[in-house]
Amino acid sequence: MARALEEARKASAAGEAPIGAVLVDAGGEIIAAAGNGPISRNDPTAHAEIIALREAAQMLGNYRVMGTTLYVTLEPCAMCAGAISHARIARLVFGARDAKGGAVLHGPKYFEQPTCHWRPEVVHGIFEEEAAGLLRDFFRARRQR
Repeated sequence: MARALEEARKASAAGEAPIGAVLVDAGGEIIAAAGNGPISRNDPTAHAEIIALREAAQMLGNYRVMGTTLYVTLEPCAMCAGAISHARIARLVFGARDAKGGAVLHGPKYFEQPTCHWRPEVVHGIFEEEAAGLLRDFFRARRQR
């Protein structure tokens, strides 16, 4: 999660929402790491999770990245939860909860839906205060401009 927070800080420095994601294999080796990028990439799907999943799938030569753990600083949205399911991520670990846009513990609770074909193990609250603090500070600074 420390590396995901580092990616979030890089995203923030680039003017993106401070969200980071890191995908690791079963042995704990980092396969892909990314920060949020919708603004810089002009791509509404360029969330940190999606970028990391795309990089990993390309590297592994398979759209399914089974046996992996995805660390994310913020609770995934519905789009990212769907991608996590389709990629067959074994374990999702996230920091801050997102009552407005999250889709794991909040909103549609994607992994609890009968139409969800793959459900990762979910762990939340890891480095929650630090991840939430990055987001609070980022958006507070933007409102003061």
